[in-house]
Amino acid sequence: MGEGEVISASTHYLTTAEGGGDVWSAEAASAGRRGTQKIVSAGEVAAPERVADLLGVGGGGPVVARRRIMFLDGEPCELTDTYYPVEIARGTGLAGTAKIRGGAARLLAELGHVGVRAREDVAARMPSESERAALALRADEPVLELTRLTLDADDRPVQVDVMVMPPRGQKLRYEIRIG
Repeated sequence: MGEGEVISASTHYLTTAEGGGDVWSAEAASAGRRGTQKIVSAGEVAAPERVADLLGVGGGGPVVARRRIMFLDGEPCELTDTYYPVEIARGTGLAGTAKIRGGAARLLAELGHVGVRAREDVAARMPSESERAALALRADEPVLELTRLTLDADDRPVQVDVMVMPPRGQKLRYEIRIG
């Protein structure tokens, strides 16, 4: 890893094994950088079509969403929206804007919803005007959109994350167990 280079490894965000908490801050700190986040909003919303499909809810059906902006050394670097089925998240810390002690994966596990499998899709596209403004992008700058579906042992959807980030300086790491 180059000096100051942050490599985001999805596996760190899917487990409670490392004590939970703010994985983003820890990843950034390991590269000598400062990673912070701001929770912009949280609560029940109508599911966007793609999220509704992934969570298996009717189009526009209610889901709990947490919207965050991630910062690296004070600069916005990623927009992260996390969606949960209402039957899992309604009335829990997942539906509020307060920081979740031990992290969301730990809270989900305490609620009896442990993710055991995740599927990620990454696509490049042009950002919306609101994404361009939030990430301080140039007019011609594309984004990467990473969509992660987390499933429990019964193949039930636990959460969907949609992350939007500029590709410059991004390094995504995947570790895959075979067999």
